[in-house]
Amino acid sequence: MFYFIQQYPFILAFLLGLIPALIWLWFWLKEDSNPEPAKMITLSFVGGMLAVIFVLPFQQVVYSYVGEQNLTAFTLWAILEEVFKFGFVYFIALRNKAADEPIDDIIYLIVSALGFVTAENTLFLVGPIQSGDIFGTIINSNLRFVGASLLHIISSATIGISMALAFYKTARQKGLYLVFGMILAIVLHTVFNLFIINGVTNIFFVFGTVWVGIILLLLFFEKVKRITL
Repeated sequence: MFYFIQQYPFILAFLLGLIPALIWLWFWLKEDSNPEPAKMITLSFVGGMLAVIFVLPFQQVVYSYVGEQNLTAFTLWAILEEVFKFGFVYFIALRNKAADEPIDDIIYLIVSALGFVTAENTLFLVGPIQSGDIFGTIINSNLRFVGASLLHIISSATIGISMALAFYKTARQKGLYLVFGMILAIVLHTVFNLFIINGVTNIFFVFGTVWVGIILLLLFFEKVKRITL
């Protein structure tokens, strides 16, 4: 069994990346009283995964020209990830007639984020699994489950909430709300990454802040559910 894992580390890495995402997916989908079509949910999830493939080459360019652990790099990486996550789900679902109520914007963006997290976590965990560091893999997968997964949920949901609040407004207002949500998501994403590189002493503070963000997200969920024309 151990030999099989070392020979095909991608399989275990994918499962460790997928299972947490499915748990979060179940949690958020049950918040929607009018479930979205399974096809659109699946396509949005896969779109989020594909976004990682498109982001990686651009992130490599950023790394080559501005380095890795600095404010400029983190900001550019956050911009790339948020734009591609949004771009894929926009063309897949948000322009579709299935997105017919404010909360749908949040749901589809969260689903896309979970797809992104699954692919990102898979790539992150392949190395430790291949080297035989099973304990380290378990620790890393748990940390990413709590940290990176929640970060992507919050940042994408921030954009979704902004869109949902402008769902029945004019096209110009929708554009302004979207830009504001995108900027806020990028700022949150960048700040999270900056805190992480400052060391372990900040981990509990950062993760605690992320969980506060999830609580706020749930409160906004309830607010969005009450939006009517």
